[in-house]
Amino acid sequence: MKTPATTTRRHSLALMASGLMTALSDPAIAAPSGTLTIAVHVSIAPIWFDPSESGGVITSYLFAYGLHDALVKPMPEGHETPCLAASHTVSADNLTHEFVLREGTTFHNGDPITVEDVKFSFERYHGYAAKLVHDGVASVETPDSRRIIFRLKETWPDFMTFLVATTGASWVLPRKYIEKVGDAGFRKAPIGAGPFKFVSFEPGVELVLEAHESYWRRPPKVKRIVMKVIPDESGRLIALKRGEVDFAYSIRGELGAEARRTPGLKLEVARDGATYWMYFPEQWDPKSPWSNPKVRRAAALALDYESINAALNLGYSRITSNIVPRHLPFYWQSPPPVHDPAQAMKLLAEAGFPAGFDGGFYWCDGAYANLGEAAVNNLTAVGIRMQLRPLERVAYNKGFEEKRFKKGIIQAASAAFGNASTRIAIWALSDGPYAYGGYPEIDALFARQLHEVDIEKRGAILREIQQFIYVKDMFVPLWQLGFLCASGPRLANSAFDRIPGFVFMAPFEDIALNPA
Repeated sequence: MKTPATTTRRHSLALMASGLMTALSDPAIAAPSGTLTIAVHVSIAPIWFDPSESGGVITSYLFAYGLHDALVKPMPEGHETPCLAASHTVSADNLTHEFVLREGTTFHNGDPITVEDVKFSFERYHGYAAKLVHDGVASVETPDSRRIIFRLKETWPDFMTFLVATTGASWVLPRKYIEKVGDAGFRKAPIGAGPFKFVSFEPGVELVLEAHESYWRRPPKVKRIVMKVIPDESGRLIALKRGEVDFAYSIRGELGAEARRTPGLKLEVARDGATYWMYFPEQWDPKSPWSNPKVRRAAALALDYESINAALNLGYSRITSNIVPRHLPFYWQSPPPVHDPAQAMKLLAEAGFPAGFDGGFYWCDGAYANLGEAAVNNLTAVGIRMQLRPLERVAYNKGFEEKRFKKGIIQAASAAFGNASTRIAIWALSDGPYAYGGYPEIDALFARQLHEVDIEKRGAILREIQQFIYVKDMFVPLWQLGFLCASGPRLANSAFDRIPGFVFMAPFEDIALNPA
């Protein structure tokens, strides 16, 4: 028998879901029409078409929200909005999570979505934190055609956060189709349950999607979406001004200012984007200058945060000293960073480097090489000489995760959903997927909070971890990105910056064009 509180939660989620759903038979709903063209700032990789590959970075969700759907996922209504799940209940002891599958939902090929697809997708998930998610679940049961039950091994306050927001384990994929075509075949021709179907993909050129008119939430308003790969920022703006695209991702600095003053164009800003920071993979190597906290502090003092923000993001980014963004639960308000090159050079001298030193490579995602260039210039000014090494995003992510960037500085970034605990788990734990080392104090504190059900106690521990990271200069945060994009006159609703903490267009079914 469920407790009253659990019953209330179930009913509230069901009501929220029914409020989201629009009857597909309503004659007032117009058929999808028109083509929306989007200029994408990164080279599209087929790995992003498969949520089971999700590596804890936000880019894959740019495509997941179009092609796929999940039991529960972040939406404008909240980070645990029911989607393919009509309801979700939690047992009184917090060890059992039961989902009831929404009736009448189908994949793009017409196959019904079943609880077996849900179980298959969860068990197949092998992206970021897959071991943590799978190890925490004792069993996944499907007692009937609509219910799927996750039984946990022990109390885990972050189960829903990891399932829904931090990993791709909640996204539901077609078991029969994947078993037929295999993983490689699925990435070549993905079938999902989202508002848009896969039509074609030409590497380095474009991805084409078409409306899934029987999508349960409501039919998309746009018939076709074309995502064009335009790596050059000025090229994206030129295409937008010419009317060749309707929306352009990542239009920064002077180009952003130009978009803002161009008649017919609109500068669109998401201020709760990714946090960016400098990561020191050699800080645990006693032979490296980066193992000296004075050197890492000198790097922090060398950066002219406000000038970089003004030049690259028109001042829209939030300057911070914390890798946890301010919109995530359990965030600790860190002291503001300070730009003091004289003090930086003094600390370098105290550390034994009065003439500075060669700091190695500065590895970064090529889409943000301009941030890396600004940071390298500031570091060079105080005597820390770096060589900029920008990489295409997939190669950068893979190299980071495989621990191949062993020398110098890595410009890290994350816009992943979650909370302070999940952010720490990825980047600051000794065994984190992107960690090159760690500190036993952090590991011990993290283990203490992982199963703590008292929110106040848990929050205090997580804030203590963030303070420890700050004092150690484990990372040097650069900013929380104000993500600048631009839209053209054909767009009536870009659906940009609608989901808290998500910096891409979504939900896709809400995107609308102005009448021709």
